[in-house]
Amino acid sequence: MEMIHTQVTKRDGAVVDFNKQKIIDAICKAMVRTNKGIDKEVAEKVAKKVIHKIEGLTKVDIEQIQDEVVSALMVSKRKDVAVEYIGHREVRSLKRRERSSLDKKVHGLLELTNEEVMSENSNKDSQTIPTQRDLLAGIMAKDYAQAYMIPKRVVDAHTSGDLHFHDQDYSPYFPMYNCMLIDLKGMLENGFKLGNAQIETPKSITTATAVTAQIIAQVASHIYGGNTINEIDKTLAPYVSASFVKHFKTGMRWIFNAEDTFIDSLDIRVGNLEIASRFPKCYEYAIELTQKETLDAFQSLEYEINTLVSANGQTPFSTFGFGRGTSWEERQIQISILKNRIRGLGKEGRSPVFPKLIFALEEGVNLKPKDPNYDIKQLAVKCTTLRMYPDILSVPKVKEVTGSFKFPMSCRSFVGRYIEDNKELHDGRFNMGVVTLNLPRIAIQSNGSEKEFYNILNEKLNICKEALMFRINRLKGVKAKVAPILYMEGAIGVRLQAEDTIDHLLENDRSSISLGYIGVHETVLFLFGKHIFDDSTLRQKGLEIVKYLSDKAAEWKNETGYGFSLYSTPAESLCYRFCTLDEKSYGAINGITDKGYYTNSFHLDVNKKVTPFEKIEFEKDYPQYANGGFISYCEFDSLVKNPEALEAVWDFAYERVPYFGTNTPVDKCYACGYEGEFKATNQGFECPNCSNNDPKTSSVIRRCCGYLSEPSQRPFNKGKQKEVIARVKHN
Repeated sequence: MEMIHTQVTKRDGAVVDFNKQKIIDAICKAMVRTNKGIDKEVAEKVAKKVIHKIEGLTKVDIEQIQDEVVSALMVSKRKDVAVEYIGHREVRSLKRRERSSLDKKVHGLLELTNEEVMSENSNKDSQTIPTQRDLLAGIMAKDYAQAYMIPKRVVDAHTSGDLHFHDQDYSPYFPMYNCMLIDLKGMLENGFKLGNAQIETPKSITTATAVTAQIIAQVASHIYGGNTINEIDKTLAPYVSASFVKHFKTGMRWIFNAEDTFIDSLDIRVGNLEIASRFPKCYEYAIELTQKETLDAFQSLEYEINTLVSANGQTPFSTFGFGRGTSWEERQIQISILKNRIRGLGKEGRSPVFPKLIFALEEGVNLKPKDPNYDIKQLAVKCTTLRMYPDILSVPKVKEVTGSFKFPMSCRSFVGRYIEDNKELHDGRFNMGVVTLNLPRIAIQSNGSEKEFYNILNEKLNICKEALMFRINRLKGVKAKVAPILYMEGAIGVRLQAEDTIDHLLENDRSSISLGYIGVHETVLFLFGKHIFDDSTLRQKGLEIVKYLSDKAAEWKNETGYGFSLYSTPAESLCYRFCTLDEKSYGAINGITDKGYYTNSFHLDVNKKVTPFEKIEFEKDYPQYANGGFISYCEFDSLVKNPEALEAVWDFAYERVPYFGTNTPVDKCYACGYEGEFKATNQGFECPNCSNNDPKTSSVIRRCCGYLSEPSQRPFNKGKQKEVIARVKHN
């Protein structure tokens, strides 16, 4: 037997002499489990390769030997054995983890005591079986990804809190990406296959919205972030037209007993004055029924989205962007979306959380009283005072900041301008994922030295780049057949064959990859000892930090050809995670780590008392650098009786920021009838009138990271709850 003078440290700490035969025996056992026969020649060659790797070493760890076995098997003719060897090794490792962190997380989930896991996402109901199944799979996937997939330097940086590698419960374990703009127009116009059904172009707005709901459900189950229907009013307008034609033809048959050949000879469309004057009853009948059908269709769509549960156990994170369409059909869609949102869900009229609504403001369309859709702007203002949505986009500012107009892919993620076949392309594009930097930690590590801050920042940025390139490489080589709804049926804007790879969809800015950041406020406060709002020099310092990150993303983009951009991370659980880790490492630092949360991206800290106009002015310069993702918002008292004030803020924001959201009280107590704002406490939310805190008889809505959440039903994590308590009004 071939012998080498190397000792092996086993997992229990025992040290034994290296034994080549044990490697051969383990490989042969793996071969038996594959049911494809034993090949002793392969086992012998693998063992010799392992010896070659460790020969000369006096001591090695058992894990190193097993890693070498896997590497040798992967380049052998028996790759199937490598897969079986890895699986068996993982099973045995799992059995040894009775007291490990992984087991504690699983036990905490099963016992419903692990707040970190259960409160990670406020739009997931962690009490339900589908969500618990998803969370359990996520715990396992994260553990495996960190142990075997993600580069060690990145794992170490993530674990310590230098950065955050987002969504490890899905990516990189599965080749999934983050968020997207669904090419709904292409799918509806060209048809597609969904499950066992071949879907053709809809013949009415009712069918079109029903199919849209199914597309959203399927897409949401194949990605881990949000999805957006870009300009839904323009996309679905042809199906409102189809419904008008349908109703007009029905009227002609019933009122005039007209023959189909005669009806088919008519130019039936909204706005045709000839048919309106010749057949006024039919025209009015068709108009009235089409309006009702459109309203009902969008009510059904809203209900479907709010009752859907995607494969990951949550309501699809969907966004509807609308507002620019001026035709009768496009206006009916806008009006229907807003009226349904104003009406609310169910007999109690609860405020829906999804879909997120974003209304595009544009001079000449809806901004001023002379504009054709100004009446819809008034309806949007009313809707926001009652339901917090819609948020607004400034069309000219979005073009200025991102290079072209489009709605965000989820709560705040934007793609830049992209030309394909001499046309701007927006629908079908997506974001490959996010890695977020902990800026306050870098400031703390620099001991307040601005020069040292940038030195450390450069070190951490190198790790961020490695992490982001790993995300990209995980998607390279992926075949279209892994997600037919995305790559083969048109959601991504192309229709690939099953064996085609998606590599070309990742390149040349067609998709984006995001460097995120958190805590500009705390960073500046620690470095310079003053509040960023109170000193114009410090305001510039904050901008310089974000611009530096933006320049670094641009440098990576030029170097690699991939769409790197800077993204203002929507930190829900992360605001708490980073702060908690830093408090453990560096103690309670006044105004920094002692609050329980870090401030979201470039936002003004939540307890700074300023007017909405001051807050908008403060934040307006950041999106030009963080053009991969951004939003600004203000907190208000109830605006139901003062919609003019909200419109004034919207108009002010239109000139200054691309994307603006309104936080205003829309809470309801069904026990005593109170409507307004519930009191936020460390234990949750309670009615200020009767102290009711029962989620069954109350509705509490808060903005969380761009989306709305209902924390009365699904509580925030401790850090986010503390942030909500600290929020002040910008009146």
